[in-house]
Amino acid sequence: MTLGHKIAWDDTVLPFQLDASDIRGRVARLDGALDGILKQHDYPAQVEALVAEMALLTALIGQTVKLRWKLQLQVQSKGPVRMISTDYYGPEEAGGAARIRAYASYDETRLTDGTPFDQIGEGYFAIMIDQGQGMKPYQGITPIAGDSLAACAEAYFAQSEQLPTRFSLSFGRSTQPQVGEHWRGGGIMLQHMPKASPFVAQGDGSGDVLQPSDLVEGDEKENWNRVNILLDTVEEMELIGPTVAPNDLLLRLFHEEIPRVYDAQVVRFGCSCSEDRVRQSLSIYSARDIKTMTTDEGRVTADCQFCGAHYDLDPETVGFEATDDQTGD
Repeated sequence: MTLGHKIAWDDTVLPFQLDASDIRGRVARLDGALDGILKQHDYPAQVEALVAEMALLTALIGQTVKLRWKLQLQVQSKGPVRMISTDYYGPEEAGGAARIRAYASYDETRLTDGTPFDQIGEGYFAIMIDQGQGMKPYQGITPIAGDSLAACAEAYFAQSEQLPTRFSLSFGRSTQPQVGEHWRGGGIMLQHMPKASPFVAQGDGSGDVLQPSDLVEGDEKENWNRVNILLDTVEEMELIGPTVAPNDLLLRLFHEEIPRVYDAQVVRFGCSCSEDRVRQSLSIYSARDIKTMTTDEGRVTADCQFCGAHYDLDPETVGFEATDDQTGD
């Protein structure tokens, strides 16, 4: 393998179904997309790992959104890492690539020597789906739970969606021979699709966060436990997958469950920021407000937190009292 060579299954999410278990899932492999997200910022190691984990979760969950929909995952906490935000943009057209972006806000002076997840304190994990103009966004929130962001996502699906869900993720800097060092990650998502779970909605009043295993019983529980035991046998290098194709991985793990695969979704790093969007966000401000935002050099500037793009605008061309049009003529 030579520097810059792209593996066929890189930056894809492969949906599958286990016919023998009534369980669906996805296999994600992020290479250039993950590297594109992380190279925009010089994050400390713990923060970098959290953003990588969140990006993998977003790719796995986002594969189900429809064309032109937007999925957002967000963590807000009182810990050193105050916020992690990710966006997944569904393809503009059938067969097109989805786009993903992510960033984190943190207080470097408060970071500890603990694990990446130790940098997140009390807070919440949220998922939002924007279906487009004129449609009310959907949002669900659960408390931070477990010992990883993946555990938070599992608790979210158990608590908010009543869907038993499991993630297995692996990510880090790839140092393969003859390949430049770069970020690479992979993961599997499993989700049981019960016909109905009426006992879930009532709960027992204890306020405990539901876990995936709380949502299945009888034969469904046996199927769920069996498939999870098989998933526990996966190795980190199999998940990251520079030498194991997603189809081969599914056969290694679940061949007795009769895996059925569907069309893979391509994922790219991509940002939705633009000068027009910056102008639109400033359009609610008066000329007086714009003056308070003007630099000593007489410009209005803005930076995108996701991709680092820098916008430098003439203050006379922004705000609802702009005296020049957007071209500055």
